[in-house]
Amino acid sequence: MSGHPPVIVYPPTPTGGRRVTVRGQIVGLARGRGDVASYLRRAGLAPGAEEIDLDQPELIEWRGGDRDTWR
Repeated sequence: MSGHPPVIVYPPTPTGGRRVTVRGQIVGLARGRGDVASYLRRAGLAPGAEEIDLDQPELIEWRGGDRDTWR
């Protein structure tokens, strides 16, 4: 998987939400930016209390829309 960031957020599902993988493993279905931030914290990729910048292309690849696309 070289060339890809460790976190991939996939296109929205027909019912809303986006599948999230961390290092190739599915970690859940995010229904908003807060869910993505939570997955990053759990994976040890982001500090606990600080605001997480979800626009870091070296950390997150957004497929099928940007961080504001959920449907």
